[in-house]
Amino acid sequence: MAKALGIFLCILIVIMDIIAGILGIEAEMAQNKVKHLRLWIFECREPSHKAFMLGLGAAVLLALAHVIVNLIGGCNCFCSQQHIHKASSNRQLSMACLILTWIVLGVGLSMLVIGTHSNDKSRGSCGFTHHHFFSIGGIMCFVHALFSVSYYLSATN
Repeated sequence: MAKALGIFLCILIVIMDIIAGILGIEAEMAQNKVKHLRLWIFECREPSHKAFMLGLGAAVLLALAHVIVNLIGGCNCFCSQQHIHKASSNRQLSMACLILTWIVLGVGLSMLVIGTHSNDKSRGSCGFTHHHFFSIGGIMCFVHALFSVSYYLSATN
């Protein structure tokens, strides 16, 4: 029963991260469809409500998937360098994957939030170009799925 639940949760996390990645890439495409005037590295454009909503959805799904992974993976805590060297290889791998999921979450969520913020309705603006924040965030969602499943599998075995 527990093994079936673990498989279900891994599939759920992967699906959530994949949907978040697809939403991030769709937000990039929606952002590129709005009117904009580009001059070298400066750009003036109108915000895209569709890109805003897609980016917000991607950010929420990524954060939710990360919370679920951390809840079901348990807490792996190393208090000192000696504990790291004495730990089993599975425990060391789970800790490495946990750290990588946090790094990927930080980068991916930052990119999605920056892209979403730049498409807020009240922000018709001119400034430096904000290209590819959504697509980078979407790709980070796919990477998050990989490290999350690796973390869960190594933490529970």
